[in-house]
Amino acid sequence: MTVTGVSKFERFFRAAAGLDVDKSDLRRYGDFVGAKLYDLLVVGQASAKANGRDTVEPWDLPITKGLQESIHRFRRLDEEVELKPILEQLAAHPPLDRTPTQETEERYPEIIGGLSVALAETFKIISPDVKNPQTSHWDGATAVFDRLL
Repeated sequence: MTVTGVSKFERFFRAAAGLDVDKSDLRRYGDFVGAKLYDLLVVGQASAKANGRDTVEPWDLPITKGLQESIHRFRRLDEEVELKPILEQLAAHPPLDRTPTQETEERYPEIIGGLSVALAETFKIISPDVKNPQTSHWDGATAVFDRLL
């Protein structure tokens, strides 16, 4: 990620939940959003297969009410932070049995943005006083998402 990307990433987490993240958090963040996007796609793939389609459509992805609300909050935050172009770079995933449509792929940055807002808020729920998430905070937040997505 470029220096500009790092500063936008830092500004985003500050705006989303008052968190101070740094370059060392970037790897964990990239791993987190990559894994969660893939989890959503695996479930979407199963939905497409169950409906006899070879492609994963946007409505196949299990976007919950809470994640949808986080996506809306991301859209508002992104107007000031402009993180969406950077998130497009994080949207890579391993090959799937069913191919996501272009419309589905175009939604990846906002889905990742919604996951990012939810992640930042989860840090604060788990540990309200946290300013700079440590390994234990990342592990706790990841465990929550692993159980829900």
